[in-house]
Amino acid sequence: MNRTQQLHKLIKLTGDRAKLDAKANDTYIVYKNGNGQIVKEYVDGRIIPLNGRE
Repeated sequence: MNRTQQLHKLIKLTGDRAKLDAKANDTYIVYKNGNGQIVKEYVDGRIIPLNGRE
């Protein structure tokens, strides 16, 4: 595996871990989606866009 593939795998695993922690603590994760918008994703699947005022 080259460094780029290793980094991609590490980032994916970090996101998966964040989702598990969010589920265990009944909270949400925050990330930038494919459109460049920052969103909150809840364990139940709800995705709420943030507009920078929260």
